[in-house]
Amino acid sequence: MFDWEAAWHAALYGPTGFFARGEKPSSHFRTSPLVGPELAEALLTLLARVDAALGFPPVVDFVDVGAGGGELAFAVRSLASGSLASRLRVTAVELGPPVELPGVRWTSVVPSCVGLLVGHEWLDSIPCPVVTGPSSDPWITRWWPSLGDGEQAEVGAPRDAAWAAAVSSVRGAALAIDYGHLMSSRRFTLTGYRGGRQVPPVFDGSCDITAHVAFDSAADAAGGDWVLVSQRDALAALGLTGAVSGSGWEWLESAARAGRIAELRDPHGLGGFGWLLHGCGVAVADLLPALPPWRPNPASFSVT
Repeated sequence: MFDWEAAWHAALYGPTGFFARGEKPSSHFRTSPLVGPELAEALLTLLARVDAALGFPPVVDFVDVGAGGGELAFAVRSLASGSLASRLRVTAVELGPPVELPGVRWTSVVPSCVGLLVGHEWLDSIPCPVVTGPSSDPWITRWWPSLGDGEQAEVGAPRDAAWAAAVSSVRGAALAIDYGHLMSSRRFTLTGYRGGRQVPPVFDGSCDITAHVAFDSAADAAGGDWVLVSQRDALAALGLTGAVSGSGWEWLESAARAGRIAELRDPHGLGGFGWLLHGCGVAVADLLPALPPWRPNPASFSVT
């Protein structure tokens, strides 16, 4: 029997795996941190709220799990200001080779965190078993009961365990940003990305291999106080709405910024990502106001 999880893990993290040899996601697909500084700005606003809720600790952490090339971690470090900047410790967590970036420390294991831990497109890259229905797997029975005869499914248990462990390391808040699905919309999504194109998943280390995150099971596994909202709604709640103002060069800069924010909030693209936010000794209601619940976008299920 083919061991999907082992093959997937070797293809990404083995000696000649996609990430282990230093490939960066930015070379193969567009992510929110590559659009511009606005995502980092929003996360700094969220971190400031966490910081206040924690009573302004002497050291406040921003932990970027699955950091890739460190673009998000470096942007957060660069944009931080005032008292927060003076107390801020930025950590990038990545299994591949580290990138030397001022003010960013690197590690291969998730550290303890007093502040905000962010897994940006991390959970989707955690390898999973793949089963064919009918299946008696306990995770499938609980979270994918609609699996039909001959249909394939990714078993999300390894992601659940990884997310629960990460959340347990945090005092403050933990945030997973990813594409995903809920029990009402489950479908097989295993796919690959290479050189900016979606490709069939092959397990030779030549491409990134990914699948949608089962947000409901991950949230349940980590437990506690949590909310699941869309990136579109979360960014608006953190002050990114894309208004254009001013004149001349100021107007041009404002328009360019508005365009970047529009891309981040596009409900048929990056704005359709889910934000799963857990409060860890901090009330989620103090971090994000009441927002509409996240709904999977069918357009995001583009699978080769």
